[in-house]
Amino acid sequence: MTTIDSIRREYERYPPRGIRRYTRWFTRRIPTGLYGRTLLIIILPMVILQSVIAFVFMERHWQTVTQRLSTAVTRDIAAIIDVIDTYPQDANFDEITRIARDRLQLNIAIEPEGALPAPRSKPFFSILDSILSEEITKQIKRPFWIDTIGDSNLVEIRILLDDKVLRVFARRSQAYASNTHIFLLWMVGTSMVLLIIAILFLRGQIRPILSLADAAESFGKGQKMPEDFRPRGADEIRRAGLAFIRMRERIERQIEQRTAMLTGVSHDLRTILTRFRLQLALVGDEAETARLNDDIDDMQSMLEGYLSFARGEAQEDVGELDLQKLFAKLDEHAGLHGRNITCAIDGQPLVKVRPNAFSRLVINLASNACRHAQNIKVQATIRTGWLTIAIDDDGPGIPAELREDVFKPFFRLDEARNQDSSGTGLGLAIARDIARSHGGDITLSDSPMGGLQAVIRVPA
Repeated sequence: MTTIDSIRREYERYPPRGIRRYTRWFTRRIPTGLYGRTLLIIILPMVILQSVIAFVFMERHWQTVTQRLSTAVTRDIAAIIDVIDTYPQDANFDEITRIARDRLQLNIAIEPEGALPAPRSKPFFSILDSILSEEITKQIKRPFWIDTIGDSNLVEIRILLDDKVLRVFARRSQAYASNTHIFLLWMVGTSMVLLIIAILFLRGQIRPILSLADAAESFGKGQKMPEDFRPRGADEIRRAGLAFIRMRERIERQIEQRTAMLTGVSHDLRTILTRFRLQLALVGDEAETARLNDDIDDMQSMLEGYLSFARGEAQEDVGELDLQKLFAKLDEHAGLHGRNITCAIDGQPLVKVRPNAFSRLVINLASNACRHAQNIKVQATIRTGWLTIAIDDDGPGIPAELREDVFKPFFRLDEARNQDSSGTGLGLAIARDIARSHGGDITLSDSPMGGLQAVIRVPA
């Protein structure tokens, strides 16, 4: 029993390859959106149900009705043959023809010394042909020839008698359930009406979800929310919309409080640093005061870095940034530091970002590359709504296990660096914060040039 249980668990955990392949094939072909999947949930049961009903109807009702009608027509023809055999009229069959026409609604003709035509090919799908042939064979038991092919309203039946041929013309509706298509038309028509109603209803239910998704995406990119956004739709969607609005208000309030606090701290510390600088200026130019002035400059730079990290660039509106002009600044910056930089753009150079923040992001990463490498390559690619900027260098790089840690505030690769060293450890943290505020991110990897590759990817 234990072996059987283990086999079952192994089967459930790793299904056969054919099942996995079919599952992947099916998953790739079903709609991915909520609107499409909901329509699929509505349409599939409706199609399956109607297919079953149509099959049962065609198999049972249509065939049964056709069977009974064909049996009745064949019985009438058999009765006419019995009359002809029982009461011969010396080749004058006018009375029998009249009775067949008036009482049985069959047009007949008797051809003396006639012969049956050559057999015709059987139709691929014809209930009437098969059922009528079966009934004639069972009831009349004489050689026959029938013509049920075509759109004619008449069915011709020829039966070989002893020395003559009986030709019978019957209306197709007498032997065939010809009005069955009305049921199918009603079934398909009502299904289309129900489907149209479902589509209109679903569009009204999906629209609030799409509006909520657009508002969340705009907020994630640091953009203003749509002015007409408000919770709408079903109760669950309204609850989600209200929860999003409250969350956005809490986040904005926390950002404002953090910015206000650090702005106040920065202002107070700047005041103290200004007094220090004034007092040192009164002392005069001495070696000790020069070092103290350097310390004050470092503290001033650190304060600016802290404030920039806390404030971010959330207040800036989205606008157009010319990457060609930005790359020209990078080339000028690299030239001042004696570095070789190559910039290239694949696509439209004008992109929709927050210009100042994004420029600071790219310049920050390029400056880091210039500090640690001699040759730098910057490649911008704009495709399918995304802007990707790859910055490669031939510097020493960063160990793979530390590439996420360098984005943490105040993290430094050189743990032994003393307190007098410049830098705050916030450069990459600020860069990632700007990238994520645009709805993107920064990743670090090995560069083909041998150093580090920093890739910025944001929506454009």
